[in-house]
Amino acid sequence: MPYNLKEIIAEKPVRFTAGHRMCAGCGCPPAMRMILRALHPEDHAVVSVATGCMEVSTFIYPYTSWTDSFIHTAFECSAATMSGVEAAYQSMKKQGKLPQDKNTKFLAFGGDGGTYDIGLQSLSGAMERGHDMVYVCYDNGAYMNTGIQRSSATPHFADTTTSPAGKVIPGKMQPRKDLTEILEAHHLPYVAQTIGVNNFKDLYEKAEKAIYTEGPTFLNVLAPCPRGWGYPTDMLMQINKLAIDTCYWPLYEIENGVYKITYKPAKKLPIEEFLKPQKRFKHLFQPGNEWMIEAFQKEVDDRWEKLLQLEKATSEPNAEAK
Repeated sequence: MPYNLKEIIAEKPVRFTAGHRMCAGCGCPPAMRMILRALHPEDHAVVSVATGCMEVSTFIYPYTSWTDSFIHTAFECSAATMSGVEAAYQSMKKQGKLPQDKNTKFLAFGGDGGTYDIGLQSLSGAMERGHDMVYVCYDNGAYMNTGIQRSSATPHFADTTTSPAGKVIPGKMQPRKDLTEILEAHHLPYVAQTIGVNNFKDLYEKAEKAIYTEGPTFLNVLAPCPRGWGYPTDMLMQINKLAIDTCYWPLYEIENGVYKITYKPAKKLPIEEFLKPQKRFKHLFQPGNEWMIEAFQKEVDDRWEKLLQLEKATSEPNAEAK
């Protein structure tokens, strides 16, 4: 049944307020605001945020941008903290110590440093144990809060302070880790990859589905960083558009093992369109470095083709036939 998403969103309360101190042109704040708008107005939320850009810029004591219950936790344990809170809530509800008619949702947030790397162990444990919670990774592709050091989410050949492009190495030497597929390997009921700005409908619908699917769920959200990526602050929308139109960051969801690509560009753009506006990739366009762009393109093409095949192999008719 058709619905007006703008009207639905406009009627909902703002749970992530203005006045935070995130950088201009950052992809995180609009993504967080939209994810929280996916909560039903009558529901309460408990939010756990690992140390990182989002935490240090949105909860500067005694000020906060979060209107729901908020827990600042260490870099590596946002998922562990939230799993403990969720377990305590379930126990207290069974004991009759909490109202039975009140619904509380549990959302853990972490950047790629605190998710792909430092927090992977606690994330994997929380997901495997089956806690009824959502984990959201805001992926800005490096440890941006502490000086733009490379993480395992940093793209191949990107220039960072710990993978500097120069005469010794041409930027980060390893391909980016595919965390979305790692979480799918946990056999979760819902896993999705989406984008913070440019396709709010995709983000909102996946966030709502993740929040209201019973059990552990995971959202991987691309959140560009103007400082670490080196693009002008007014290019946030364009950078996001190029990320999905080049298929660098495919938008898809996996529901009970069934893959569905939620955005397929009418015309897939070459990867250099995404790389050109970013200072971290400027060395790729120097004479003699064409091989890096070719390698990057092959990596993107191979991952996109694999995703297309997974969608085809797990589509509903085929799944029922099995």
